[in-house]
Amino acid sequence: MDNEQFTCRQCGIALNKDEIALHKKLYNRAAKSFLCIRCSSEYLEVTQELLTAKIEEFKKMGCTLFSPK
Repeated sequence: MDNEQFTCRQCGIALNKDEIALHKKLYNRAAKSFLCIRCSSEYLEVTQELLTAKIEEFKKMGCTLFSPK
């Protein structure tokens, strides 16, 4: 997965590793397609800022889906 480029299944934008990790954390660890942070925020009816804060929170908690800073 490191060399493969993933895109959002909704809007087609290129995804970064944190967006992929967030999708796996929130929806399904075995997912093969993903939503970007914008599309996830629309789907969940929350702000992008909240999801960005959650990414940082999960990193601080040591969640192994996310790369450390």
